[in-house]
Amino acid sequence: MNNIPGLGAPSGRTYDQNDPNIKAMTAIMESCFGKSAISGVMGFGMGGLFGMFMASMAYDTPYHTPGTAGGPSTAKPIGELPWKQQLKVGFKDMGSRSYSTAKNFGKVGLLFSGIECGIEGFRAKNDLANGVAAGCLTGGLLARNGGPTAVAGGCAAFAAFSAAIDTYMRQPSEE
Repeated sequence: MNNIPGLGAPSGRTYDQNDPNIKAMTAIMESCFGKSAISGVMGFGMGGLFGMFMASMAYDTPYHTPGTAGGPSTAKPIGELPWKQQLKVGFKDMGSRSYSTAKNFGKVGLLFSGIECGIEGFRAKNDLANGVAAGCLTGGLLARNGGPTAVAGGCAAFAAFSAAIDTYMRQPSEE
């Protein structure tokens, strides 16, 4: 277990900064493409878990199986279905909700981190304004299909949320 980084007791080894593998990983983590890709993948993973959790909470009153909208109501109440069929319907719905949430979280993570990294590189500063501007652009892009009012609202909401999170994260530690 001691040979796996992060597990077991510290080995006391230091890493050579001239090692080509460490240089490659550092270059990936410092590039906007790398940051965006990692944020998108992590957002997808967290969105999947969040979607799975939220889908499992949505079955507080499962009176019917999902049917076609506008079609004839021939669906049986889910309580009248056999147990295995109930599980099948529940897991299928949970999977589709989880995948949908995962895609949305991944898209938000990819867009926000890529835009923030681009702004930070353009301005050559690492401050609160980068996150606020990235939040505004991300919110506006995500709401672009809803019209100008939705774009303005998305911009304001994402910028405010980003400002709140960045302000909290930039507070000095209490040590």
